[in-house]
Amino acid sequence: MSGDLTVADAGEVDEQAPGAAPSAYGCPVGESNGTLVIHPHRDQWIDVAEALLADGFAMCIDLTAVDYLSYAARRALPEGVEAERFEVVAGFMNHGRRRRIRARVQIPAAEPTVASLYALYPGSDFFEREVYDMFGIVFDGHPDLSRILMPETWEGHPLRKDYGIGSIPVQFKGAPGPR
Repeated sequence: MSGDLTVADAGEVDEQAPGAAPSAYGCPVGESNGTLVIHPHRDQWIDVAEALLADGFAMCIDLTAVDYLSYAARRALPEGVEAERFEVVAGFMNHGRRRRIRARVQIPAAEPTVASLYALYPGSDFFEREVYDMFGIVFDGHPDLSRILMPETWEGHPLRKDYGIGSIPVQFKGAPGPR
């Protein structure tokens, strides 16, 4: 999209020493389909979100997660970013400049938690609840981290790659009569 940021946008990417890897908002960056992608560490998540908000990215337009448990291909991560099982992916929009930016945060399987964006971006409420429900990633500081799609009594997180497929028995009635 023409409104997306790219690594070449000098106003968005931090000044670099010659030969240094590009960064933005203090994070390693990459590019995906013309969109600038920042890779904050989990501990930087709130600081980066605050910087994005201060820079005019006033809307979190999407937040989801990916489980890379069975993904065998090489993942496109910038140098210095350690691949983990889970990844929280958030999209932010700056309406005034018609710009988008994506953030990808690596979340370890041993401790699937990250800080909630709710205090900065209240619209992330249901996104975070869905990720919690489907992947089991806990958003620290969320005011109501409860299931949103599955019943409260449901055990497990259906979009995890190690979650059993399961089945629902289907009862067929007798063959339909003539019409």
